[in-house]
Order: sequence, then C-alpha cells, then structure tokens
Amino acid sequence: MKYRELGKTGKQVSIIGLGCEFLDSKPYTQVKETIDAALNYGVNIFDVFMPGTEVREFIGKALGNRRKDVMIQGHIGSTAANKQFDISRDIPTVKRYFEELLRIFGYIDFGMMFYIDSEQDYKDVFETPFATYVEQLKKNGDIHHIGFSSHNPETAMKAIQTGLPEMVMFSINPVFDMLPSETYVFDHYEKGFDPGLFRGLDPRRAELYKLCTQQDVGITVMKAFCGGKLLSPEHSPYGKTMTTSQCIQYALDRPAVGSVLPGCQTIAEVQNAMKYLGAADEEKDYMDILRGVRNDFKGNCVYCGHCQPCPANIDVASVMKYLDIARLDKENIPPSIISHYQSTTALSTPCTECGHCENRCPFGVTVIENMSEAASLLG
Repeated sequence: MKYRELGKTGKQVSIIGLGCEFLDSKPYTQVKETIDAALNYGVNIFDVFMPGTEVREFIGKALGNRRKDVMIQGHIGSTAANKQFDISRDIPTVKRYFEELLRIFGYIDFGMMFYIDSEQDYKDVFETPFATYVEQLKKNGDIHHIGFSSHNPETAMKAIQTGLPEMVMFSINPVFDMLPSETYVFDHYEKGFDPGLFRGLDPRRAELYKLCTQQDVGITVMKAFCGGKLLSPEHSPYGKTMTTSQCIQYALDRPAVGSVLPGCQTIAEVQNAMKYLGAADEEKDYMDILRGVRNDFKGNCVYCGHCQPCPANIDVASVMKYLDIARLDKENIPPSIISHYQSTTALSTPCTECGHCENRCPFGVTVIENMSEAASLLG
C-alpha cells in the first residue's frame, strides 16, 4: 500500500480506502471478513456514512482493538427515515445519530458535514447552528478534523471558501467530470448518461480541484466507478468498460486527492480493487476511453501524465498543477505553492522545447509555453 498526506489534516491515508456502504444489512461474519481483508492490504481509512445501528456496531466489533490503527470518516447529519438513509439539519436529531457513532468508535477522525450539494444545503449548514455544533465537536475532541461530502463543484467550492473544512469527500470519475457543472449528476444517474452531454473535463470541476490544492483541502473520493456503470458493458456511456485500476488511477490523478474509497462488501471485491497496487502502468492507463470524448476545453491539462517521459526529466504534470493554482490569483500566489514547485525534482527551467510532450498530449496542451510561464511566475 502507498500513503498520501490528506491536505492540511496532515494525516497519511492509504491511497485506497474502504467505503463501507454495502456492508449494511450484511451478516457480521461477512463484515468482519471484508474489514480484515482491507486491513491486510494496509487500508487505514474507512467511510461510515450509514445511519443504521447494526452495521456501525458490526464494523466497530470487527475492528476491535485495531480501531487505533485506522481513521474513520463519520458523517454528521446522516440519519434514517423508514429504514432508509436521510439527511437532517435538526440539531437534536443530528446529535442523536452522531453520538451513537461516537459511542461505537470512541472518536471520529474526520467529521463529515453530510451531503452539501445545493445552495439550500449550504445555508442549512453554514448559516445555522449546525456549523457551530460541528466546531464544538472538534473543540471537544470528539472529531479530529472537519470535512464535508458533496457531489456539486459549485457548492463544494463555496463550502471550502468558508475556511471551516479541512477536507472533502467528493465524487470523482470520468463520467461526472465530463458533465457540465450546471447539470446535477444524479439527474442522469438512474436513467443513464447521454455521451452527447460530455464536453471534456468541466472547468468548474477543474477549478474545484485547483482550489482544494491552493487551500490545502484534501480530497477523499467516492463513486470512483460511477456506481459500477463504468465497469459494466451494458451501462458504460463510453461504449466500452474501464477496469477498477483505470478508475482508481483516474481519481488519484486529480489534484489534492489523498484516497479513493471503493465500496466493497466481500473479500473478492476488496481483492479486485487492490489489483491496482500491482498493476503495470499500461493496465492503469485510461486515455483510450477519453480520446473519443468530445472536448470543448482543448488545451487544458488534466494531469494525466501522458506527456512523460520528458528528456529533461521535468515532472510536467506537477508543474502544471502548481501553475494552474498560481493562475487563480497571480498577485497572491501561496508561498506553499512556490515551495512545492521549487522542490520538484526537475523544474520547468531546463525545458529544451523539444516538443515530445506536446506530440503525446491527447488534450492539445501547449506545454512549452506553460513551462516558460511557470518559470516566470514561480521562480
């Protein structure tokens, strides 16, 4: 297993975690087998959003004295109605469900403000006592870091700009990223995705990833397989399937991403996700899927690394990430971005303008011009 730092939390999280959603309603033996399998691979981050008491207790029991070795994402505002998950901003109700989570796990590493997708969601969290309650939880030590979950880039950026969240759980996959940001992904989730809507990596989603890097807000990834649609020949909007390794690599290539949390309910599903760890580079390459997609935003780097190898050993994707963040506000470039840029193994300065990278780039990025701008802006 490899580990990454999750933004300003400073926590080292496994690049593949475990989403526990599909363990709900499963017998304890199955829950324990799945948890044990994930731990054996070095997984150290688990998402527990489900409000049901039984599944929470099963997970807690399966972890046992290993609780201290893992980090739990627990969601604040995840409640139940008619045996289905629900969203509540009513403080007494929110407290009842979250205090049960605390009873089972003792503390929550990442306290996630649940499901902030709309303007109303934003107001119900940040303009009410809800946010105050979350801050008090951190002050009390009940949660160690404040995060939130979202599927909407516009709302997510607004939440991040409050300065309260340290990390975000966001849905990332090559389908959601290609939809126009004004289109809510779940409007198409059940009936299927029309490839005619795809326009290339939507600028607002790209801006969210840059903002997270700029503000040092780490991302954990949900729905990396698009609810299994990308793995299914019947449901993939691309006309061909992706592998779990390709989907995981795509998510890990987005800026600020620390961990991808696939939902697994069996040992076999855990093992399938972990194939990524031993996969060759060509097995993780997802560009064949994206090359056939309409791209209205040609020239924008998606940090896929297909420009490599560089004869001058420049880490082009990393330089492009830092440059894009610097462009957000050229007069107030964060010192951390300059420091990260200057500590890369090879800066943009020695670019020989050979053009190898531009010839290989599937998105028409003017790499040579960008390397020159990076050297000028970032030293």
